[in-house]
Amino acid sequence: MFAMYPTYQYGNMDTESFMSDDQQARKIIKGTCNKTNFEFQTKALISPIQENKEIEDYLTVKHPLNYVETLIHLCKANIGSGIFALGNAFKNSGILLGPILLPLLGFVCVHCQHLLINASNSMRKTLKLHKNPDFAVTAEMCFETGPIKIRSLSPYIRKSINILLCLTQLGFCCVYFIFISTNIKQIMDYYNVVYSVHLHMAFALVPILLSCVVRNLKFLTPFSILANVLIITGILITLYYCCQKPFAEVKTVGDIKNLPLFFGTALYTFEGIGLVLPLQNEMKKPKQFGTTLGVLNIGMVLLTIIFCLIGTLGYAKYGNEIKGSVTLNLPENEILAQSVKAIISLSILSTFALQFYIPVQIILPVVQERFGPFSKPLFVEIIFRIFLVLITFTLAEIIPFFELFISLIGSFGSSALALIFPPILECITKSNTSELTPWIIFKNGVILSLGIFGCATGSYESIRSIIKSFHEEQD
Repeated sequence: MFAMYPTYQYGNMDTESFMSDDQQARKIIKGTCNKTNFEFQTKALISPIQENKEIEDYLTVKHPLNYVETLIHLCKANIGSGIFALGNAFKNSGILLGPILLPLLGFVCVHCQHLLINASNSMRKTLKLHKNPDFAVTAEMCFETGPIKIRSLSPYIRKSINILLCLTQLGFCCVYFIFISTNIKQIMDYYNVVYSVHLHMAFALVPILLSCVVRNLKFLTPFSILANVLIITGILITLYYCCQKPFAEVKTVGDIKNLPLFFGTALYTFEGIGLVLPLQNEMKKPKQFGTTLGVLNIGMVLLTIIFCLIGTLGYAKYGNEIKGSVTLNLPENEILAQSVKAIISLSILSTFALQFYIPVQIILPVVQERFGPFSKPLFVEIIFRIFLVLITFTLAEIIPFFELFISLIGSFGSSALALIFPPILECITKSNTSELTPWIIFKNGVILSLGIFGCATGSYESIRSIIKSFHEEQD
């Protein structure tokens, strides 16, 4: 099985004698967290590998990613179907408010991703692990080594994050099915090849299944390169159409009641927090990921500029007539516009496997532990991947409301993962040191409040709108 992180080799050492990082961390924590003095605990933590050199000297990745490859993966993880829904999001916020709120939200999201990286680095150093633990294990370790009153919550925190990660990433995959099928249907309908959107989803199922049997991020790089070329081409052509006169009448500031829908869609667009730690661990030089000019900062600055451009111009062009995806507003009778829909659909299809990567690596070990060991583990993994794709396909068939599905996923799953947990983890990791200043408490309190408010209001409004759409469809 291709683990959540890459396979490692340690010089000439026997890797078979090592436990997984999760097992190491829990064994270390279990033996030390019954002490009341935190300093004594950290001194008692024994490194799983006793060597004179730094652990990085022995740590190599079989298929490491360089700076550019990691940047490609990061961009592709964040440039998905959500970018074409930003025009609809700006309709909810207004043409003036949208370009202001989106970069601010992006800045907060990137800051929270850095908080997650710092918490993971802190746990790796404290517990002497081979590599940075993933999101869920980082949270579990933070709670286990934090104040005594919260230690009992650690296993529930890990399970909660894993559930949210799976729900969010599989939700992205459901949205991809809807996006591909609605765009292809519009093209085919123009040529009088009329099928339902549900049948178009079935057509997309076959190539998606084939892409999802790829088990290694390194081998997904060609898919990401193809997807990036296609998506950039699609964005440029979409912007070309959005810049054509006449422009529509737009609202300067949207209705306050619609701001939660803007929040959900905008947060969905910054959808890559689940891949931050895996991508960092896959790098040949992981320290290049989170530096000032590292992969994360450079990538997110470029992405935010693109997001603001397509959201602002899309809404300015089509106004209140803008659809869930701006591609659906493009002329149906022009070859160039039709090619955009096909190009972007192919791009989204190419990146399905990347979003699918996280839930597989979370759920598959649970299946193996409960029902294994299997005599043919590779065969079981392929069957499992196919089964999981079929689940996302079924959900997409049941709820084919593109813009509302996006807002719900962004409001509920993304807000919890991107805005709620990272500031909590920073407060916990700094709670036993003098680094927990009033400014950090205030700053994280503001971010936490934003995340909770956005999660509650956005989820409510999205669910209400979905129910309303179902009633209207039945009528």
